[in-house]
Amino acid sequence: MPATQHLDVPPARTRDGLPVLALSALGIVFGDIGTSPLYTLKTVLNLAGNQPAPDTILGLLSLVLWTLIFITTIKYVTVAMSIDNDGEGGILALMSLLALKKHQRPAIVAVGLLGAALIYGDGAITPAISVLSALEGLDIAVPELHPYILPAAVAVLFALFAIQPKGTSRIGSAFGPIMGLWFLSIAALGIWGIAQHPSVLAALNPLYGLRYLAVHGLASFLVLGGVFLCVTGAEALYADMGHFGPRPIRLAWGAIVFPSLLLNYAGQAAIVLEGAPTTDNIFFRLCPPQLLIPLIVLATLATIIASQSIITGAFSMTRQAIQLGWLPRLRIKQTSEIGYGQIYVAAVNWLLLAVTVGLTLFFGKSDNLAAAYGIAVSLTMLMTSALLFMAMRDVWGWSLWASAALAGLFLCVDLAFFGANLLKVMEGGYVPLLLAGLVYGAMLIWHRGTAAVSRAVSETVTPIGEFLADIEARHIPRVPGTAVFVTRTARDTPPVMKWHVAKNRALHQKLFVLTVITESVPWIKHSERLKITPLAPDFCRATAHYGFMERPDIPALLRLTPALGCTLQLDDVTYYVGRETIVHREDGLGLPAWQEVLYAAMARNAMHVGDFLRLPSDDVVEIGRHVSI
Repeated sequence: MPATQHLDVPPARTRDGLPVLALSALGIVFGDIGTSPLYTLKTVLNLAGNQPAPDTILGLLSLVLWTLIFITTIKYVTVAMSIDNDGEGGILALMSLLALKKHQRPAIVAVGLLGAALIYGDGAITPAISVLSALEGLDIAVPELHPYILPAAVAVLFALFAIQPKGTSRIGSAFGPIMGLWFLSIAALGIWGIAQHPSVLAALNPLYGLRYLAVHGLASFLVLGGVFLCVTGAEALYADMGHFGPRPIRLAWGAIVFPSLLLNYAGQAAIVLEGAPTTDNIFFRLCPPQLLIPLIVLATLATIIASQSIITGAFSMTRQAIQLGWLPRLRIKQTSEIGYGQIYVAAVNWLLLAVTVGLTLFFGKSDNLAAAYGIAVSLTMLMTSALLFMAMRDVWGWSLWASAALAGLFLCVDLAFFGANLLKVMEGGYVPLLLAGLVYGAMLIWHRGTAAVSRAVSETVTPIGEFLADIEARHIPRVPGTAVFVTRTARDTPPVMKWHVAKNRALHQKLFVLTVITESVPWIKHSERLKITPLAPDFCRATAHYGFMERPDIPALLRLTPALGCTLQLDDVTYYVGRETIVHREDGLGLPAWQEVLYAAMARNAMHVGDFLRLPSDDVVEIGRHVSI
């Protein structure tokens, strides 16, 4: 993205027609949920016992189909996507929207952050289980290649993460057509399977699923953990709403994705009713032998695209968390000048690679990974339902009873799936929970440390009048040019200005004090970007407002100042920024020592504020100081 470009409004989502956007959404939004047939029904049947009775198969299929209908179609596509934060969706955007409207902000923030951290937890498992499931089709096509499946999966994952720095803009245009071919293929395979046992369509009757739950008791509850795998990508539909808008996503889901999933799951169940073995991957049993290798190649491509969507989503969520002040500044590389969502975050990429490859090697098979998969997403969905209840009350203005009725239904279903997934904790479910706990802890420590630094810095501010009087009394020389002081403080004289005068014994003729604030909305209008208050002749204080989907560009921002009544010498600007060194607070009133140490480590490794604000490095003066927190 050019350094001078301002993103005052969201990137255009409507330049292309609705069908084109829907096709693009296939490649970005539906990869995870679209590849779930590779492992879902196989896992469910394994939990129910090999070669179950026909009524059991129909009951399990009914549970899968109605889980797709209730959670994905009703909860996310219909309800959640009707609640947006200036066009953006996802749990962090919803959290930010509600935090502006509710007095109980800490509770809302805690729920939203926990949901975001949990997405990181399961995000590391998605590429591993998807790629392994696709390549395990070789067990049926060429059994002799079985020893090479795991190394091949690791190689594919390494290649996937290695290309991230290059961006996906060049190959991203192919994602939609490839996923379109994938959905058409799995739909065709499903139809072929249904033709062998058409009575399988009776599972569309939800009574089969309810009867299975009633008859099998605790065993059916255990099976719900496997059933849930069919909707593990549903959260992505909501999170990616800002890229396309709701209409293309709804069109793609209703016209292509959902019918294809329904047909494929029904086709898999049909061949099991016909006596197909359930000991290996049922999905690939649907395919005629002569087409098996092409299907494995297509499945591998689809899982790579699904994994790419997860990685891109992790990058975008990281940027949102940084902008909102919940993660340290990380270097973000824009990989495309056209797509704002085309970014690369090196730290996140390599951490995800290490965790994903480690999980692949540790668990070895998709069946083993399925035991660890889903628990974090089910808890994220539970958090989303809680926030949706608040949104129904505060955004839609629904009554308590109406909100409780609909959100309560979502919560009951989510609690059932979460409870079933909790039983996976000792079988590997602790992995995503542990990862989520680490991310959540880092978020809380960074936010608390940043707030403590702001309080400590604000305690030392000097009123503007007193500072200027002291400058005049001491005959401090005023030199030509403009000094821009970037500060956390929103009032009085910024400490960085005082330290500059104390060390250099001079001050520029034109002074500009700037505070950058990230609002809890994704985008800020151009007219609301910059607010300037004159403090004295040639001395202005300004507040720059950015949305959490935007990245500040201060040199471009300064070009707005003449129109707002603040004349600066823009051809001779020096930027002054502070760099805090965290030291222990002796009075014992600061952060606990272990939090202080962790915050200091994150602060040392954070991206420099000058780079984050796009300040020209040759014009930046950094002033260090010790801050006790």
